Amino acid sequence: MNSAAPTRDRVLAQTRFETSTLLRNGEQLLVALVLPAMALVGLALSQSPSLGQLNESRRIDLAVPGVLALAVISTAFTGQAISTAFDRRYGVLRLLGVSPLGRDGLLGAKALAVLTIELLQFAVIGGLGLAFGWHPRWIGVFAAALLTLLGTWAFVALALLLAGTVRAEGVLALANLIWITLLGLGGVIVPPSQMPSGLARLATLLPSGALADGLRAAFIHGRLAATPLLVLVVWGTGASVLASRTFRWSD
Repeated sequence: MNSAAPTRDRVLAQTRFETSTLLRNGEQLLVALVLPAMALVGLALSQSPSLGQLNESRRIDLAVPGVLALAVISTAFTGQAISTAFDRRYGVLRLLGVSPLGRDGLLGAKALAVLTIELLQFAVIGGLGLAFGWHPRWIGVFAAALLTLLGTWAFVALALLLAGTVRAEGVLALANLIWITLLGLGGVIVPPSQMPSGLARLATLLPSGALADGLRAAFIHGRLAATPLLVLVVWGTGASVLASRTFRWSD
């Protein structure tokens, strides 16, 4: 009788499958990579919207962290919410949950797949930013990595909260609408300092604004910003608790 593969092998195999599925999906690839890259090019070649730079050389330095935050939101939230919702609709989650992979293995594979895609995004967008003259403070890479992990946690938890409680068609519409809303009003591309005061305060309390502000502080000033860190931890914890209580593995 053949025994099940070791847990690590099962998780890595599922990770490869999840990653390849995301990369083959044209719509998700558009949101995860093409649109953030286009946003960076547009910000680099224009002077609108205002990013609050002190001089022209700093515009790209403010633009790249915001676009990196947008890339994280695209993959960790939008992509995972849509793919998980349709997996639930078609019974894939229920079947994998009772397979040797198990529910914990499936969630672990999804998390690793998200991180793999994010590494690709950071390589492409970071390389594009360097080509446009981005000069990050490399000492801030460790702070940026920590904030990216926390942001990924928060947005994956939010994605599972949405995907586990709403029908797939509703998730498709809501996930894309939320992405557009955060892009315009969530403090991602345009820093909260350039927004009206009420909207600015809201943006700093959203995980989108916290991640973008944290990455800007890391790459521009080389420091770990405490407020964004706290905001991401609160969102990650709250969304994880709610998702664990409400998530349905099948319709």
